[in-house]
Amino acid sequence: MRNAVTNPASVTLSSDLHCQLLALQQTEATEHQVYRRLAERLPDGENRRILEKIAADEQRHARKWAEYSGREVAPRRFTVWRYYWMGRLLGLTFSIKLMERGEQHAEATYRKLAAVIPEAEQMAREEDSHEQALIGLLDEERLQYTGSMVLGLNDALVELTGALAGLTLALQNTRLIAMTGLITGVAAALSMASSEYLSTRSEVGHQKSPWKASIYTGIAYVVTVALLILPYLLLTNYFLCLACTLGVAVLIIAGFNYYICMARDLNFRSRFLEMSGLSFGVAGLSFLIGFLVRRLLGVEI
Repeated sequence: MRNAVTNPASVTLSSDLHCQLLALQQTEATEHQVYRRLAERLPDGENRRILEKIAADEQRHARKWAEYSGREVAPRRFTVWRYYWMGRLLGLTFSIKLMERGEQHAEATYRKLAAVIPEAEQMAREEDSHEQALIGLLDEERLQYTGSMVLGLNDALVELTGALAGLTLALQNTRLIAMTGLITGVAAALSMASSEYLSTRSEVGHQKSPWKASIYTGIAYVVTVALLILPYLLLTNYFLCLACTLGVAVLIIAGFNYYICMARDLNFRSRFLEMSGLSFGVAGLSFLIGFLVRRLLGVEI
């Protein structure tokens, strides 16, 4: 059964509910601008059609709320700018899902409005299901290659944090550690990129480009290597360098997993703990090996 259409003139809103309605109207107007601007940057195709459809829905909702609020509300310009550039730099799916998650508190407002505006219930359903279904249809190249990025980043974190931990105690010289780690890291990055190329190429019925898979793997590896080695180039105390490197590793793991979990709707906590446990477990074991090697071989540098 369809909801009855209410005459805006016959609806009386409390001052508090009127303010909430204006906030909701501004949110719809803001999201309309975000979706519209992101769609304009895309070539003709399914992704552009999806974003244009969502933008049209948001604009329709904003206009409907304007009938009840009796005012036109400007979008939040900074929010439009922020999510637009986030979408350009980090991907449409991540930006849009982050924006939609930030507006989940609007559900309570919809419930209050539905008591006096029957159309609010229909619009709430559209916000909750229709848009999410459309967002799920977005097809981004970078998300197709997340497996390759995870491979490169995870291998670099596990291998290089372990290597740097062992080298720190074995060499006890920040420049030597940085040089050895850099050579090891670059060689490993080239090896991983080559392995990913061959692995992707050998997959039966693969949809990914082997070259792109290897490039994503290599870039993730090299960037991680550079960030982990940076403390050894800037500081002189090798134990402080190791502590900073481990801190950088935590930030990389947290940032990357937040991105992947947001875009893929995965559990952040379990992935973060798993990746951190592997990296720090290997680092601790390598530190112990470095200590034993130095003692057994009697190496002094």
